[in-house]
Amino acid sequence: MSEASEIRTRHGGREARRRERSHKTTGPGRPYIVRNIPTYDILSEDNLQRIETAADRILAETGIEFRDDPVALEHWKRAGAKVDGLLVRFEPGMLREILRSAPPEFTQHARNPANSVRIGGRNVIFAPAYGSPFVMDLDRGRRFGSIQDFENFIKLAQSSPWFHHSGGTICEPTDVPVNKRHLDMVYAHLTLSDRCFMGSVTAEERSEDSIDMARIAFGRDFVDENCVILGNVNVNSPLVWDGTMTKSLRAYARANQAAVIVPFILGGAMGPVTNAGAIAQSLAETMAGCALTQLERKGAPVIFGNFLSSMSLRSGSPTFGTPEPAIGSMVIGQLARRLNLPLRCSGNFTTSKLPDAQAMTEGTMSMLAAIHCGANFILHSAGFLDGLLSMSYEKFMLDTDLCGALHTYLDGVRIDDNQLAVDAFAEVGPGNHFFGCSHTMANYETAFWDSETADNEPFEKWEAAGSDDAATRANGLWKLKLREYEAPLLDEGIDEALKEFVAKKKSGMADAWY
Repeated sequence: MSEASEIRTRHGGREARRRERSHKTTGPGRPYIVRNIPTYDILSEDNLQRIETAADRILAETGIEFRDDPVALEHWKRAGAKVDGLLVRFEPGMLREILRSAPPEFTQHARNPANSVRIGGRNVIFAPAYGSPFVMDLDRGRRFGSIQDFENFIKLAQSSPWFHHSGGTICEPTDVPVNKRHLDMVYAHLTLSDRCFMGSVTAEERSEDSIDMARIAFGRDFVDENCVILGNVNVNSPLVWDGTMTKSLRAYARANQAAVIVPFILGGAMGPVTNAGAIAQSLAETMAGCALTQLERKGAPVIFGNFLSSMSLRSGSPTFGTPEPAIGSMVIGQLARRLNLPLRCSGNFTTSKLPDAQAMTEGTMSMLAAIHCGANFILHSAGFLDGLLSMSYEKFMLDTDLCGALHTYLDGVRIDDNQLAVDAFAEVGPGNHFFGCSHTMANYETAFWDSETADNEPFEKWEAAGSDDAATRANGLWKLKLREYEAPLLDEGIDEALKEFVAKKKSGMADAWY
């Protein structure tokens, strides 16, 4: 895209007014969404009980292995589970009883208190995608992620009113040693954003480093009493919790920080091809992980997570954004509410290799599933491409736009005298238009959500302006946002303490690249 085309596409009075209106839609003081539409419950009480009974049988008869974590096994012995070597079996109802101590709703505090989020209940939080080793854009194509890419995505999220959370490993900074990159990532979140964030989970000591850096930023006593950082941990499905994850899970719980417990079930590979079976497996694996946080520290915040996906049975390749996991998310939402736990579920998933029609179709299907199932914390809200192998700059901007639209969607329909507009009918009368009436003039800036990436001009104006498609417009937009980015204020003493911590940690170990 030429510089002239970029300027033509993004600059000008109309675009400036559009951006101003989009920021007014959220406005200050809205760090997260409070949903004003109901969740979509699809299963009857009888069928929910059948899934729960199936999960109880899996837990009691087959059991779950807990590998390389003797402390976790000791926790289960003391709690009354049947422990045979690495295999743990649970009597029906045992995990539900343990989970009674987990808070149904909690606050994750941000460095800027105005950006703290409330997780659980009717609250909805959007966070960027997580974990891609590659990044891509229209200019340079697909490549390994770098620390600069990682920082760029934090800046883009911070610059948008449609995100509530800075996320975690938005992409892997592969130009930094594996054993040290968590330090740079947490430092970037704490300095380039003033929103809530996620820490490392790839080793217990890296989890503890992440929490220690949060203690520098927030104060040790405050962190002991309040949640300021999340750790996203995954089950090694089917029915295995490995020590890397359970040790990190326990590190977060021990510090009174929230672990997000997420099985990643690829139907036909790590779980059955049938939706109900995968849901029962997911319920069993997630309850076990959530309960372990309570055995480590009773009352620690925890998020019930889920990641259902399908696969192409002809090739064995994963597929994302398909209808079966999307409708399965509705059931997961019902099950999480019965456990009275905050929910992380679904997101903007796609297997497409480009920010194209496939990407937006699949992403919208899975994102709407998250909205309607009642998810509270929606990871992977933007940027997910290539089956989560790639983080796309253009897809990030297109998905950001969808997040903006979903703010209005979740607000529902407000009913008051102004919204009903009865006086406007009296002013306009039969057969006339409302375009210039006083009601329209009083509401025109906030009446409709306004896209930053869509082109709504007549065909002739669009053609004369260069015939740009959505991905090309998104390419110009992310570059503009990075040019306009301003870092939030950070106390110099905290910044120096963080730098000293990072430098000391790095100097104490040799680089490791695997």
